Amino acid sequence: MESISSLLTVAITTSPTPSSPSTELISSVIESFRLHCPELAATRVIVVFDTFDRIAAQNRLKSGSASPEVAQHYSAYKENVKSLVLREYVNDSEHGHDLQQATATAEFGSPHDENNSVELSITHTPDRHVTFIEPVARLGFGLAVRSALRVVETPYVWVQQHDWALVADIPLQPLLEVMHSSSAEANTDTPKPIKYISFPSIRMLRYAISDCVNSYPALRTLTATLKDDFPSSSQPDVKVPLTPLFFWFDKPHLASTEHYLSRVFPTRLAMRRGEFIEDKIGQRARGQMKDGEWGKWATWLYYPDEGRELCLRHLMGRTWRGGEGGLVGKYQKGT
Repeated sequence: MESISSLLTVAITTSPTPSSPSTELISSVIESFRLHCPELAATRVIVVFDTFDRIAAQNRLKSGSASPEVAQHYSAYKENVKSLVLREYVNDSEHGHDLQQATATAEFGSPHDENNSVELSITHTPDRHVTFIEPVARLGFGLAVRSALRVVETPYVWVQQHDWALVADIPLQPLLEVMHSSSAEANTDTPKPIKYISFPSIRMLRYAISDCVNSYPALRTLTATLKDDFPSSSQPDVKVPLTPLFFWFDKPHLASTEHYLSRVFPTRLAMRRGEFIEDKIGQRARGQMKDGEWGKWATWLYYPDEGRELCLRHLMGRTWRGGEGGLVGKYQKGT
């Protein structure tokens, strides 16, 4: 295979948080990359800075309302994150002076309504190793991800929300290899397509034997048929344990860029402004999977130690206000 840096782009979505203008939240995510999957701190990276719709007395960040304090600090937060990412990914916090500029549009809904679009400002390093996307109005997670995918130049993407940290080692190269191999084997008689891989959070432990699988005969059968330890071509001693996943989650995941765009965002009608993928597409996908159409989604869960090993920890960005000692150590062991 090619190098990971030529195969994969990390797409980070961020938005107003009570901890602004501190970058400790994203710093903790990047620190977790370095601890548990160093390749994610060396790939190309795209950061989408979503924004708020309105200023209100209290934060309702998921619905687009920001308090005056959060709104006031957001511009400084964006500049701080840019400096952080440039320092971490190109080892140069001053590289921002050399950023090149472009524009794009995030369209949605009916094409007959001229208000159904948001203008995007895009800046990037000359080699496009680091890219920043800033909308003039709120996108929501779904359109933020689509905006990043449209500038991704690699066949795979790691989608990362700003408040999920890794807490276990992730074998990124073997994961990419099994995804690549599944594409090469797509025309065989017994394919196991692998287009999307999520990772266990606390509620996903022992997923293969959970009620959301066992309660449905079709899902039980798919799990018994497809769940496997997949071989790695470059690391023969490494097996990649995967079990079918019957949902499309927003939490950190690895996916085929082309599959993402064609399956989740086939038209501008697929996602409205402000929507989350798992709320809109995840429910639809699960319904189709129950009817036997899992293969069109090809979603998997990384499943070390038969699903007993926790890989992700939610840092609760909408409520966290910062604290001493960073977040990675605090959340490292499942507290």
